[in-house]
Amino acid sequence: MNDPKRHSLDDLLAIMARLRDPQGGCPWDLQQDFATIAPYTIEEAYEVADAIDRQDWHDLRDELGDLLLQVVFHAQMAKEAGLFDFADVAHAISDKMIRRHPHVFGDVSYDDVEAQKEAWEAIKAEERAAKGESHDDSALAGVSRGLPEWKRALKLQQRAAKVGFDWPNAQPVLDKLAEEIEEVREEFAAGADKMRLQDEIGDALFVLVNLARHADVDFSQALRHANAKFERRFRAMERIAHDEGKPLAERDLEAQEALWRRVKGDEVVKS
Repeated sequence: MNDPKRHSLDDLLAIMARLRDPQGGCPWDLQQDFATIAPYTIEEAYEVADAIDRQDWHDLRDELGDLLLQVVFHAQMAKEAGLFDFADVAHAISDKMIRRHPHVFGDVSYDDVEAQKEAWEAIKAEERAAKGESHDDSALAGVSRGLPEWKRALKLQQRAAKVGFDWPNAQPVLDKLAEEIEEVREEFAAGADKMRLQDEIGDALFVLVNLARHADVDFSQALRHANAKFERRFRAMERIAHDEGKPLAERDLEAQEALWRRVKGDEVVKS
């Protein structure tokens, strides 16, 4: 039976405070701190992106709620530590959005979107200076080290491109990727140690991010699609193997590959 009362943000804040109440709260919630909750925050953000990718709007509603809970959780722990509370978080982001959009909330105007982006970066640089952060006039200043590494690679490349350090089009990036992959092959052939392979594979991945950027393809979305495709095909292989009475794990690699090709062929026919 549905509760006729719609819960509000205040209700969610009260629920979180109750969960963290030393007298009768949830033991698991009470054991958590910023460091232990941070991985869940990242995971929930990815689940939001996944729901959007699948265009599952009902699931998106729920995932946004899970992500909001993470913000509320961090804010509650900060309140308990006397650092700040949820109202401070809301005020800070509201103030930031107003400050970074003078063309909306002020009398500033920009000629185009590119000019707006440049102004945005200039405002962010002013904010860093106001915080007393050490002066850094590099084009790469302010790129967070807390980002997923593929995202950080993309931002570093975008910053470098702003000062002209960039490939003119995708073709030289493809050539560079082939070069990096060949270097990986050479390291394998030479029996290279783990650190050398890590270095060469890292170079290849960095170039892959660059290639996606030049192709105007979202690297994360492309990888999510690849993961979904692999999972779909692998599960189809398992179903076929089960229906034929011989589980996938009991088949050799050649037989498994045959099933993989069969599933791919079925997808082509259906499309």
